[in-house]
Amino acid sequence: MNILLLGSGGRECTLAWKLAQSPKCTQLFIAPGNAGTAQYGTNVALGINDFEAMKTFCLENKIDILFPGSEDPLVNGVWDFFKNDAALKHIIVAG
Repeated sequence: MNILLLGSGGRECTLAWKLAQSPKCTQLFIAPGNAGTAQYGTNVALGINDFEAMKTFCLENKIDILFPGSEDPLVNGVWDFFKNDAALKHIIVAG
């Protein structure tokens, strides 16, 4: 399973640490991530509210789960954006 985790704080570092331990996790990407998250996955230069760039990244990297670590993208509609887009609606948004 390919996972994209959104955020750059301590919460995301802890989530990255735990997600990376799962045998089901094939690739873990963290956007934008931080020095700590780089130990557990690949940091990606994406803004957590840049949904169009996120869409492109998710499709190119065959993301199965999008995990918003911070509230910002959820409040700004990332779930609706993914569920209302035919190309993205198969991606689980766990937030």
